[in-house]
Amino acid sequence: MSVGASNPEYVNARVRSRRASLFADEDYRKLIRMGPSAIARFMEESEYEREINELGARFSGVDLIEYALNRNLAKHFQDLLDWSEGRLYDLIARYLRKFDVWNVKTIIRGIYTETDSEEIRTDLIMAGELDEATIDRLLEVEEIEDAIEMLNRTIYYDPLREAYEEFEETGALVALENALDREFYEHLLEDVSSGPLNEPQEGPEAKYIEFLQAEIDFRNARNALRLARSGADLDPASYYIEGGLLFDQTELSRLVGDYDALVDHIADNKRYGDRLSGAMGRLRDADSLIQFEHALDAALLEYADTLSSIYPASVSAVLSYILAKEREVENIRAIARGREVGLEESEIEEELVIL
Repeated sequence: MSVGASNPEYVNARVRSRRASLFADEDYRKLIRMGPSAIARFMEESEYEREINELGARFSGVDLIEYALNRNLAKHFQDLLDWSEGRLYDLIARYLRKFDVWNVKTIIRGIYTETDSEEIRTDLIMAGELDEATIDRLLEVEEIEDAIEMLNRTIYYDPLREAYEEFEETGALVALENALDREFYEHLLEDVSSGPLNEPQEGPEAKYIEFLQAEIDFRNARNALRLARSGADLDPASYYIEGGLLFDQTELSRLVGDYDALVDHIADNKRYGDRLSGAMGRLRDADSLIQFEHALDAALLEYADTLSSIYPASVSAVLSYILAKEREVENIRAIARGREVGLEESEIEEELVIL
């Protein structure tokens, strides 16, 4: 843990400025009507100008958009670390490990599907702790077991080794992916205190804990539905992530496959039901897994915004910005890919997280 004074007021002032430049929902509706070249030109007239201009000589179309999005995202999140000091730096740095998890998952999926390494690289986001040399080595291997060995000096090695046996037995990547998620959340909650019965105390850091608990709760809900839809003979309790408040292992097993009961369980929780009435409506209206997952993403963003408004000078405001920036990048990516393959505007809109 880093020592020294935190500087949340300074960082959050910078974050407010950055958040003001994010695309609005109306911008996404404009982009849906454009082809990839027009989307790139639209981005060039926004805060993505530098990335589009620097990469424009090497890439075009969707490749240009994807590389520009990922480079811009990494730049913004590196700025967060550059601005931050002390305890604030540590809390942000450990949360940004989510992009290490994203990258390792993406590479493992690519190996599993025998996808070309350059195509895999397009989806990587260099905003975590794994350095570029490690990523390059991971992209060179052809077997998942070899990729795991490449991570032998990281926190992900042991959980991946343990999960690999189950992967060999079932052939399902969910065992490896869940091992990465569990390790990430376990380290997120290190040395942060919560109150009696796992309820956080009052104050800025309590809202950080509350946010993490919500993210774990929604991750467990997402895993429950994914497992149910996968059709694999897997025990839901074995994919349970500890640290949330909404489920225990028994409840998670009981709710798998019962969509209405799962949504009711979330809505009946006072913490979420009272604060997320709009999000609960979207959850109830979702008629597919992807819509459910998008509704969860929107609910988490809405929840983070609520917490950051309670303590605007806390790390919650930074986490809220991280989620909002991720949402922007994923929305633009979904639009560009949808237009490239000729999806209808209504089909693309279903892929977006819009509040």
